[in-house]
Amino acid sequence: MTELIHLTAAELAAELAAGTVSAVDAAQAHLDRVAAVDGDLHAFLHTDASASLAAARAIDERRAAGETLGELAGVPLAVKDVLVTTDMPATSGSRILEGYRSPFDATAVARARAAGLVNIGKTNMDEFAMGSSTENSAYGPTHNQWQHGRVPGGSGGGSAVAVGAFETPLALGSDTGGSIRQPAALTGTVGAKPTYGGVSRYGAIALASSLDQIGPCARTVLDTSLLHDVIAGHDHHDSTSLRHEWPSMAAAARDGVADDSLRGLRVGVVRQLMLDGVQPGVKARFDEALALLTAQGAEIVEIDAPHFEYAVAAYYLILPAEASSNLAKYDSVRFGLRVTPDGGGTVEDVMSATREVGFGAEVKRRIILGTYALSAGYYDAYYGSAQKVRTLIQRDFANAFAQVDVIASPTAPTTAWKLGEHAGDPMQDYLNDATTIPANLAGIPGLSLPVGVAEEDGLPVGLQLLAPAFEDARLYRAGAAIERLIEDRDGRAFWKQSPAFDAAHTAQQGGAR
Repeated sequence: MTELIHLTAAELAAELAAGTVSAVDAAQAHLDRVAAVDGDLHAFLHTDASASLAAARAIDERRAAGETLGELAGVPLAVKDVLVTTDMPATSGSRILEGYRSPFDATAVARARAAGLVNIGKTNMDEFAMGSSTENSAYGPTHNQWQHGRVPGGSGGGSAVAVGAFETPLALGSDTGGSIRQPAALTGTVGAKPTYGGVSRYGAIALASSLDQIGPCARTVLDTSLLHDVIAGHDHHDSTSLRHEWPSMAAAARDGVADDSLRGLRVGVVRQLMLDGVQPGVKARFDEALALLTAQGAEIVEIDAPHFEYAVAAYYLILPAEASSNLAKYDSVRFGLRVTPDGGGTVEDVMSATREVGFGAEVKRRIILGTYALSAGYYDAYYGSAQKVRTLIQRDFANAFAQVDVIASPTAPTTAWKLGEHAGDPMQDYLNDATTIPANLAGIPGLSLPVGVAEEDGLPVGLQLLAPAFEDARLYRAGAAIERLIEDRDGRAFWKQSPAFDAAHTAQQGGAR
């Protein structure tokens, strides 16, 4: 039998349902993998083997008793540390929440548990999801499994690496400006940002409430769609949750592998998303993907979206402003870290000392920027103007989708850069989200999947697909079709080209450790 960690979530689920593998065996295999490689990768902030194995054992007992279980019952799952959980700490990558345990589960986590998925740990992230490299975590950076000295993207680099390094087949992330899709691109995995309101944000530690969205990460489009189906749907705890009947994303992904699924698909290429700074190897893989689409009967349409060039500027006013408001709750009084100055002091002194120690540099930078943008005399000039730009970007998308079915672009303008390469220059990180940010401003769904590696460095390149709001299934159908074309071209699935797969496979055969 194939090593358990090398199975896709769909394959593992089939083995579990057939009774050839137990949930305990699946959990133990992945926990062993975490123990073997995560000391170098640092994808996880917290694991609890005893709790994970107990949850897996309960699934086995329910299955043995003849209970009807969900398709993914017994499959291991990792959870980005932005989502609160009752069984493990939730820190959002920050010292100010070190050791915090929630009295309730985030809705996405609760739905995953109800479906029988087994949480094996909480993954590393940029502090409060502020960053594009997972270097801003208060607990140290995560390393890209393709090349140890490279960043995994951010803010959800831990979830992407956990999936890409075979520590778990599935993971949950959050996407405020690309924090699921951009790490997927840089690590050679698949990640989706659902339509805003399509997945409940209840229990997600807020960064920017009008932008945040919870979504799935995996190694294949089908696996990503299966997890999406589990977490989607209305939640009365979340006032922004949509009352919408969602079609099966997994059914759409399975439909996508049909031979004629791309015929007649109109694919838009937005001129403003083909940035001047796109790395040559990234552009080459993107152009090749478009050629594959054309060969299968898709139509490529050039689109003009004139206001996209202002998306980064608008985003970095809206996000800091909302973050400034959301992070005001960390006041040293109600919960979290408390630092008392020598000799005591007033409540204000304690609050100041706590925030000085508890918040990292990037969080402080964005709080200050957001507070300034919301201050008297500047609100209309900055935050108000940014919201007007947001409306114009939404109109650009509406005009685009009147002409095409999906929009395609590089997910990120470059492959993974070296750890520390952008230190002291946060603008470099900000600009790396230039292709992903517009989807968050408009609330539309996005999907990133790998389409090859760049010649310059041998690192993964991601293709981003965008669709109108509510049309998440359209992305999975097209994404699965493109994934099949890439696999046919390369002779094997992209995730099997990863150095992490080769190393794990060699070790399994008794070779190099």
